[in-house]
Amino acid sequence: MRQPSAWQAALAAVITDPAELLEVLDLGAQLLPAARAAARAFPLRVPRGFVARMTKGDPDDPLLRQVLPLGAERQEVPRYGADPVGDLAAMVAPGVLHKYHGRVLLTATGACAVHCRYCFRRHFPYGQASAASGQWAEALAHIAADPTVSEVILSGGDPLMMSDRRLEELTRALKALPQVRRLRIHTRLPIVLPERVDEEFANWLGRTPLQKVVVVHANHPREIDGAVRQAFGRIRQTGATLLNQSVLLRGVNDDVATLAALSEAIFEAGALPYYLHMLDRVQGAAHFAVDEARARTLMAKLAAHLPGYLVPRLVREEAGADAKTLLAPGCGGNPGDGPR
Repeated sequence: MRQPSAWQAALAAVITDPAELLEVLDLGAQLLPAARAAARAFPLRVPRGFVARMTKGDPDDPLLRQVLPLGAERQEVPRYGADPVGDLAAMVAPGVLHKYHGRVLLTATGACAVHCRYCFRRHFPYGQASAASGQWAEALAHIAADPTVSEVILSGGDPLMMSDRRLEELTRALKALPQVRRLRIHTRLPIVLPERVDEEFANWLGRTPLQKVVVVHANHPREIDGAVRQAFGRIRQTGATLLNQSVLLRGVNDDVATLAALSEAIFEAGALPYYLHMLDRVQGAAHFAVDEARARTLMAKLAAHLPGYLVPRLVREEAGADAKTLLAPGCGGNPGDGPR
């Protein structure tokens, strides 16, 4: 029997019990009842390597805040719903979201290595709406029938939860479609489970004949450690363009010093800041919201601190819009460069 790879072993060992997470971080049991109640609706899931970057004894640690279930998640807040960006209305085939001209997004899998508490797809019906459930046939048929689709975006869940073999099968099928020129991968695994970017994965990505863009997701500079930098290096060596997108989160990165340090850390690791998203109004995440006026002020101050290429574009995604709404410009481009 084949032994599991390092990333599969790390994935099998993720923390799913709030009591264990609090114990590992030397936090009191007073947080446990609310954490367990919130986790019943959206389970806790976090890799141990990511937990190791958290500060023990600090219930307000910005990395912990992203993954610890809180009682605030159970409060119903007006204008926060289950499908905040209109994914279901944009679904043209199982797991195929066609929102913007020239590109489609595949929810390739519902699985993820970490459950971020602000996740805009925390209520998404992956069982009925995943491209993988139909073995790609309907998704590929839709793309093949539209000659304007030049870019396919793999999302989820997290597409790197799929095996390299499955990824190769999919990309081989996409390459057979003459209009498809680019493959974009949106993934958090190089941040929370950098073991996933191993030699086998890099070999697959390197031999993928499509133009490649990998968009990772880090929200705080302390998420970038030596293992993450090594993963970034492997991705870059495949010839892929490496970008980072973040979400503006109250209590995590809603200050200029943190945002500047994040951009610096991302760039030093080999990626460019791409988007800073306003929080999608998903039910259970209202406690992370930063109001738009404050967000604009933060971005103006950030632009005064950093060179333009380190300033991400502040955007909001709105259901039914033809492109993202650009709230503050970053290093250039247009607000409609692609769906998340």
